[in-house]
Amino acid sequence: MTTVRRVRPVREKPNVLGGLGAFLWLLVVAVPLYTLLIATVQRSENYTAEGPLALPSEPTLRNYVAAIDNGLLVFVGNTALVTLAVAVLVMVLSATTAFAVVRSRSRWTQNVFRVFLLGLAIPSQAVIIPVYLIIVNLGLYDSLTAIVLPTAAFALPVCVLILVGTMRDISEELYEAMALDGAGVARTFTQLVLPMSRSGLSTVGVYAALQAWNGFLFPLILTQSADKRVITMGLFEFQGEYRVDVPGLLTAVVLSTVPLFVVYLLARRSLVNGLMGVGGK
Repeated sequence: MTTVRRVRPVREKPNVLGGLGAFLWLLVVAVPLYTLLIATVQRSENYTAEGPLALPSEPTLRNYVAAIDNGLLVFVGNTALVTLAVAVLVMVLSATTAFAVVRSRSRWTQNVFRVFLLGLAIPSQAVIIPVYLIIVNLGLYDSLTAIVLPTAAFALPVCVLILVGTMRDISEELYEAMALDGAGVARTFTQLVLPMSRSGLSTVGVYAALQAWNGFLFPLILTQSADKRVITMGLFEFQGEYRVDVPGLLTAVVLSTVPLFVVYLLARRSLVNGLMGVGGK
């Protein structure tokens, strides 16, 4: 009879350095978040006297009430409209542009695409004066449209690059099958390319939404009315002539990040998958 030896599983040694590094990184991330959240339930005078790291002696929710009373909901509403418009506009334009770049065999199209990508190297600060003059001449100054158009324009190069990489991963056999089925360009785009590019479209939508939600330069230069303020401009409401209401300001920051946090939770898987496909084949 042959005896069967049981092989004991090899125990991996704990990675002490890795665990220590992860703990230190957790502290780096957790301490600012703790400071931010604790400040929102402190009174301004207590925050100054006790310091940002101390537990609140008299927790209160009046900062949240004050933020809403100061028009935060109006700022969030304007920002939501701008963000939705920018995301939809960028997704439509980048999807059609990327499809033309991927399926076109023309050298002219490829050269135009290379020139288009030069937008990645042009910061918005460098062209703010021409953008201002264009918006004024179009009669769009001091409107939400004045924020939407340049924000979408500066988000397009990155979004087109992402979708080009995503669409290049679609198999050529699928295009041939659609052609044999008698599908034209429009049907191929809507029934094949768009469903196969959902992860890339999610990435583009989230990226464009972030650019619009966090935008500061275009709202600062292209709007001036109080009813046209977005959240980044509305935070100035918590800055007085002689002091800054830090707990109130941080409360507004927390409330302004809630919608984006919800969007990220809903689209995080598609966002990661889309970013992994940027490079294409």
